Amino acid sequence: QVQLEESGGGLVQAGGSLRLSCVASGRTFGTYSVGWFRQTPGKEREFVARISWRGGVTQYADSVRGRFTISRDNAKNTVYLQMNSLQPEDTGVYYCAAYDTFRRTVDAGMLRSATSYDYWGQGTQVTVSS
Repeated sequence: QVQLEESGGGLVQAGGSLRLSCVASGRTFGTYSVGWFRQTPGKEREFVARISWRGGVTQYADSVRGRFTISRDNAKNTVYLQMNSLQPEDTGVYYCAAYDTFRRTVDAGMLRSATSYDYWGQGTQVTVSS
């Protein structure tokens, strides 16, 4: 079983940048597909980005494409989310999530669904002021 811990959140002005990190422990992270999700009060958890276990495939929500970049360093058991040109609507708690691609497969149409991910971090707060 893998444990995930996010960091890097904070308060930033609109137009600013933050880099979130998701560090995994407990198992080798290299076989895990990883996603970033965010949530605001009263709303469902929303897909932001995901990266394949080798890092060769990435996907983004339309709302963040061109501004956010997901990447990973398997040697460091870490996935990053570089967030540029932040806007107030990006405010929320950001979670990283993972599932082991060597243990099961997920239909392509479900890769953006929070229900497809087995392991979750505690989240890190991102607040963007206008």
